[in-house]
Amino acid sequence: MTLASSLEPTTEPLFNGLYVPLVTPFTDDLRLAPEALARLADEALSAGASGLVALGTTAEAATLTAEERETVIRVCSAACRAHGAPLIVGVGTNDTATAITALRELAARGDVAAALVPAPPYIRPGEAGTLAHFAALAEHGGLPLVVYDIPYRTGQTLSAGTITALGRLPEVVGIKHATGSIDPTTMELLDSPLPGFAVLGGDDIVLSPLIAAGAHGGIVASANLRTADYAEMIALWRRGSAAPARALGADLARLSAALFTEPNPTVIKGVLHAQNRIPSPAVRMPLLAASADAVRRAAPLAASRK
Repeated sequence: MTLASSLEPTTEPLFNGLYVPLVTPFTDDLRLAPEALARLADEALSAGASGLVALGTTAEAATLTAEERETVIRVCSAACRAHGAPLIVGVGTNDTATAITALRELAARGDVAAALVPAPPYIRPGEAGTLAHFAALAEHGGLPLVVYDIPYRTGQTLSAGTITALGRLPEVVGIKHATGSIDPTTMELLDSPLPGFAVLGGDDIVLSPLIAAGAHGGIVASANLRTADYAEMIALWRRGSAAPARALGADLARLSAALFTEPNPTVIKGVLHAQNRIPSPAVRMPLLAASADAVRRAAPLAASRK
């Protein structure tokens, strides 16, 4: 290797492959079930996930107490440490100062690889305000950031230019791309990738074509189930095995469609309970448990391939 080549910036992002945003298991009386969470974390990483996401939307993070959030992070961190895998933690707030405080607290732990942070929800500060928000988090938070672009939850869209500007900020290492479709902004983002900046799919049903188009991996709620198959599908696309990747992707898209017929993560929890992997299908209000019909339709699709 020449000196010049050794000084070239790496183009491979820090985060690639499959990241599983774990559900938070509860008992029937809505108490946290940390032992079940530990099992889910170990199972996901043993099945081929590159890492875990704690306290995402799928984890019902908004309904957890501060003590419960600390327990979830501790349990997920222990699993990641045992497997040598990174842990990403969700930080969802529309107040910049509060987000900086949360990031600093996570950074001080020393066991969190990055934070998953949405564009400020509800306030809708516009693209300039969103860029300023993330610039402040990058400068003062002390932790690598994965931008969570999910317009149907935040109420605003981000252009390819704004995403590129975000990707050039120090500490911004990737984006969870969950815009609901593969659109011109998606293709522009994938056509001109930033060195070291991960594009991770966040819309489960279109994960396969997004990986085929060049995304580096995904943060995939559906991968609480059939984790190994989701990891394999991503690996197949990334090594150019299009035919088996396409077939597996279509199969998994049917599973994702069934899991999202009712609000996330209600059906996922229903199926996990039916598989005896969590003690209860319970979710906390304002969510309601999935209907028996939804769980019954999804359960056969969630069975691992033989």
